[in-house]
Amino acid sequence: MALRLLYLTFLKVLGWMALLVRSEASKNAEILVLRHQLAVLRRQVARPKLSWADRAVIAGLTRLLPKALRGHLFVTPGTLLRWHADLVKRRWTYKQRASGRPATWPSVRKLVLRMAAENPTWGYRRIAGELAGLGRPVGASTVWAILKRAGIDPAPRRSGPTWAEFLRNQASGIIAVDLFHVDTVLLRRLYCMVAMEISTRRVHLLGVTAHPTGSWAVQQARDLLMALDNRVEQVKFLLRDRDAKFTDAFDAVLASEGIRVLLTPVQAPRANAYIERWIGGCRRELLDRTLIVNARHLRHVLATYETHFNTHRPHRALSQAAPLRPLPDPVDPDGKVTRRDLLGGVIHEYTQVA
Repeated sequence: MALRLLYLTFLKVLGWMALLVRSEASKNAEILVLRHQLAVLRRQVARPKLSWADRAVIAGLTRLLPKALRGHLFVTPGTLLRWHADLVKRRWTYKQRASGRPATWPSVRKLVLRMAAENPTWGYRRIAGELAGLGRPVGASTVWAILKRAGIDPAPRRSGPTWAEFLRNQASGIIAVDLFHVDTVLLRRLYCMVAMEISTRRVHLLGVTAHPTGSWAVQQARDLLMALDNRVEQVKFLLRDRDAKFTDAFDAVLASEGIRVLLTPVQAPRANAYIERWIGGCRRELLDRTLIVNARHLRHVLATYETHFNTHRPHRALSQAAPLRPLPDPVDPDGKVTRRDLLGGVIHEYTQVA
């Protein structure tokens, strides 16, 4: 600090020596301009921020000014007194220990929230006991405070799984079924039934008709059981909405194979989100870009898209693999890639040339 002060002082002296070669008129004009600038700055700046070097230079030059002008500077006698008071405060101030209980470690707080989210039936004392077994002892009241600040209810209020949690936990044994419609070129409405195996995302196109009835839906249920073949025993639930086309006979066909039918809440399409998402993707990628002529044409288009979806289209839930095609081993990034057009170029598939 002392060397820096000497360096700054040397620079200032050189600047002052340059003033000796200037005329008095030039220096007086500069003083008037600087005074006016200073008056403008004082109207805008309440308390300027000075470095310790600025304060030292101003304090040293103040002795050369008349006493009447010393009160208009940034550094006043009161500033010198405050400096001295700060030095005294630093000299006699000691570090004090914080009173009260120590703060909870952020890692412990994150672990409490993680355990509460992953174990809905665990209460405050159960979480505190688990932490103690991990070598992180905290009180049950601390766990309560952490969960309360995070807006998490006590265990009895959050023990019941949500609909999304139920679907994820039981995905290996659930099939979702739904109906959607397509309008042809001549504005004739056709209806399609589709089913999806939630665990693998494999899609089954069941049928297309212009007159969906209960007996037609029953036949599609039989076709679905035939398509599942030896995997029927793995299916425990079938998820559907409350459409009148799904009659008691439709449920009876599934019940004969030990499959329980789950009904979604009224006007709650998100409860059957997997199949609804597939229908939305089919519309965006295919149906909104194709003019359907008749039912035969629609069956051909949907069958092609079903094959593309099951054997080629990547899925985030499957780590970018397709339901019926695992990811290949890494290949040469400089290898040749070919494109295959489906349905007249509406859909493109890319493959690596061997």
